[in-house]
Formats: sequence, structure tokens, C-alpha cells
Amino acid sequence: MKVLQSKTERETNFFTNDDTLHKILEDMLDQELLDFAKRELDDFGKLVAGEIDERAKHTDREGEPRLKRYNKFGDEVSEVWVNEGYKKTIEQSYNTGIVGYVHKEIPQLGRKGNYVYSFAQGYLLSQAEPGFYCPVTLTMATAYLLEHYADEKLKAKFLPHVCSTGDMELYEGATFLTERQGGSDVGANVVEARFDGENYRLYGEKYFASNAGMCGVAMVLARMPGAKEGSKGLTLFAVPWRNEDGSVNGLRIRRLKDKLGVRAVPSGEVEFNGAVAYVVGDPNKGIYYMLEALNLSRICNAIASVGIMRRAYLEAKHYVSNRNAFGQVLTNYPMIQDSLSKFAAKVHVEVATTFDLIQLYDVVTSGQTSERDIILNRLNIAIMKKETAEQAVKFASEAIELHGGNGYIEDFVTPRLLRDAQVLTVWEGTANILALEVIRLFNKFRAHEIFVDEMNRRISLLNNSSLKEIVVKKLHELTNDINVFISLDEAMQTFEGKSIAKKMAIMYESIVAVEWADKYGDKYKKLAEIYLEDNWKLRKIGDPMKTVEYFNDIV
Repeated sequence: MKVLQSKTERETNFFTNDDTLHKILEDMLDQELLDFAKRELDDFGKLVAGEIDERAKHTDREGEPRLKRYNKFGDEVSEVWVNEGYKKTIEQSYNTGIVGYVHKEIPQLGRKGNYVYSFAQGYLLSQAEPGFYCPVTLTMATAYLLEHYADEKLKAKFLPHVCSTGDMELYEGATFLTERQGGSDVGANVVEARFDGENYRLYGEKYFASNAGMCGVAMVLARMPGAKEGSKGLTLFAVPWRNEDGSVNGLRIRRLKDKLGVRAVPSGEVEFNGAVAYVVGDPNKGIYYMLEALNLSRICNAIASVGIMRRAYLEAKHYVSNRNAFGQVLTNYPMIQDSLSKFAAKVHVEVATTFDLIQLYDVVTSGQTSERDIILNRLNIAIMKKETAEQAVKFASEAIELHGGNGYIEDFVTPRLLRDAQVLTVWEGTANILALEVIRLFNKFRAHEIFVDEMNRRISLLNNSSLKEIVVKKLHELTNDINVFISLDEAMQTFEGKSIAKKMAIMYESIVAVEWADKYGDKYKKLAEIYLEDNWKLRKIGDPMKTVEYFNDIV
């Protein structure tokens, strides 16, 4: 099929033309918050596609954080230098309320925002600077822990600063879990909390501490003397980076990590040498609190992933729409149309599904929900964090391929997208760790039954169509697989865990895709057809080329 392709302009506003995001907001926000959000996101989308994107290039290539260990007098200060552009990105991003307005009133509205709005901001930000979205994520997790579990005195000390929107000094947050001997095995942590008669003080080291030197307060797991072994013996502490006189609070950055990507965030090895620390909540529930914050961070991870996917798609589309080969614009070739159509379908469905789980997360964090929804929420987060992270790497890689040799050159954004995407499969839990989480939810909470029941409920609300027939058939097959899986021994479950999590993610996304097809028709029905055909491997050789047939309508 020959396509008349006009020259396209590079995106100058990541919000304006994102029809999927617009419809998500219209469906999930009330009119007052929607009107506010659209105005703010239009401004932020332009800022992110312009100034913030330009600064991200500089930070990645030339202006990454550096450790200043000593001052001019030879005193150890453990300061982290960041470039002036990065500081401007910090100011502009936090002042939008990307963290603060989840926890405090929006002045123009006299009410709080919610996670749907916050994650819409994060999704736009991640299209330009997923590295900086890491500190934002850590600050969101810190705010969550303080609001939900700290006593009023501690909350008053730190939360207003963590939620600053330019009205007071900002304290970025951090969550320090990883220790050299443990990694993902948090129960192996040995950082010690000793009481000196007035305060607790921490001793030991954290081996992978992101936002080190930039955070105003870090949330740290440590073990009190005589505490139980394993994860249940850990207490959560709030640790200010500096004392009230401005001196460093018994902390030392040994070195900053030389990372493959996300170079905007300083990740370091931090030593605690008597740092003053404040107990957060019940001393016996530290691991429980941090795991709740981890769920939030996993959603942030998914948002960063779909942000990278969207940017990779936009860059690939722009490039091939303005590139000639063998006498034609590249988008006239069926193989290019096929790639872009599959890109468009997957990124639409993945964004829609991620915000679907965020809508449930807003309900769960409000405290007005059932145990069933809490379990379903945890399961959705685990399977979607895994799927989105893996797809971000795939999208970034395919975008490079569609650029050809230019895609591998650092003058283009595509190499940075791939480098930044790769860490998302690691942070907040690798695929193996997430598979173990799915297995735990199955065996302890019967989460598989809740999932299948919820998918059946949502399918029953769909209109009768060929698309519905596909998801009904695939859910039946998945249910059979789950029934076999739950009967397996522990070793076999761990072996099969990633596969079953993948199938569940595709099932969840499939139902969301068909719901959108039902609700909006036309373009979204075509996107759903392509999504189902591609992800369930339905097309046989020689079948109609839907990705080519629908290209003009969906790309």
C-alpha cells in the first residue's frame, strides 16, 4: 500500500497529541481537576519536550553528578555537584506539584490532587528525563511513608519540605535498602541502630543509595540491638542528610556509581557513622512499611517505562516519515508500516493498562477498599512492572533499528533511551523477584482466583464481538494454565513463574484494549485488533496485513 506521507514536525509538546492520555484523564478525573490538569499538563508537556529535554542531553553526556568529597580546607563534606540545568529541572518539576499535590491542597482548587494526575506528570517527564524521574519516585515514596506511618511530630518536621512546591525549602527523598551482602535479600541487612540515650544513631553502609547527597531526608531500614533476624527485625528510620547547622549528619559517600544509564541521578555507596535517625511508626513493621512504598515505586517504574516507550515510538515515527530510501519515503514500505502500527498498538494499550491499575491504586491508598482489591492491586503492579520494563527495552532497541546507523549515534536520543530503559528491568525488582511476588500472592492470598474472577467480570461487560471471542478463549486457556501452575511444587513454580506473569499481563492488557474498542470504536478498535493479533500470535502467514491496512488511521 502506498501512503502519501507529508513531512512531520518533531514533537514540541508531549501532551498535546497524546490522545490516549487525554482520554484517560477525561475518564478518571472529575471536571474541576480535569480542567486544571489539562492546563497544567499542556504547559508541562511543552516544557518537557523543550527545555528539560535539552538539559537531559547535557546531564547525560557532560554534566552528570560528581562527588566532592573534601572542601578547600581539607574537611570531608561528601557533597554531590549537579549542573545548573539539572537544578532548574528540579525546581520546575517539583513546583508543578508532581509530588506535593498528592498530599496537600492545590491552591487554585482548595483540594488535593491524586495519583492519576501525578503519574500523568511523571509519564510526560519520563519521555525526556527518566533519570530524573528516579529522584521524583524516591521523593514520592518518602512522602508516602511519612504521611501514612510517621507520628505527627515527625510528619511536621519533614513532610512539608518533601512536598514543597516552591513555598519552602525542598527536601528530596530517598529510600536506602540495598546492602552489599544482601542485594534483593533485604532480610540480610546489617546496618545497626543504637540508642545513645537521646537519639537513635545508625552505623554501617548502604551499597546502592540513589539520590545520595541530593536528598534532604532518606528512609532507611536498620536493625535495633536484639531485634529478630531476617526482614521482620528491621525498623524504618527517617534520616536527615544534614543537621540543623548545615553539617552532614554522620554520613559519608564513599563513591558514586558509574552507571550505564540514568546518569542524572547520583547513586552512591553511603556509610553511616552515627547518623541521627528517627523511628517511623511501629519499630516492628519497618519491612512492611517499605514494601508498601515499594509498590508505589514499582508503579513509578512502569510510568518511566511507558514514557520511554512513547518517546521511542515518536522518534521512530518522525525519523522514518522524513527519510527516503530506494526512491520512496520509508513509511511507504509495508515492513515499516507493520513496525510502527505494532508500536502504536502496544504503547496505547500499555499506557491505558498502567493507568487502569493506577486508578485502583488511588482507591486502595485512600483506605476505603476491600482486601480483595488490595491483593488484586499488588498482583497488577507486579505483572505490569515486569511487562512495561521489558517492553521499554524492546521499544528503545527497535527505535534504534528503525533509525539505522544513526540510531546508534549519541547525537540522537535513541542510545540514551536504551541505556535508561535497561535499569528499569532491575530497579524495584527484577523479573525473577517479581515472579516470586506473584507466586507468593497466589499461594498465600489465592490472588490467581481473584484475577481470573476480575477478568471474567470485565469480559462480561464487553459487547459481543470477534474481539470479545478472542479474549474469552485466551482467558480460558490462561485459567487452565494457572490451575496447573498452582498445583506444581515450589521448584517448578519458580521455573514457570515469569511465563505465567507474562501471560497474565497480556490478558489484562487485552481486556483493557477491547474495553477501549467498545467505548471509543474506530481507531481504538483497530489498535485492539492489532494488539490482540500481535501479542497472542494469531496471524498466519498470508493473512491480511492489518498493520498496513490500518496504518493511516492509527499512525
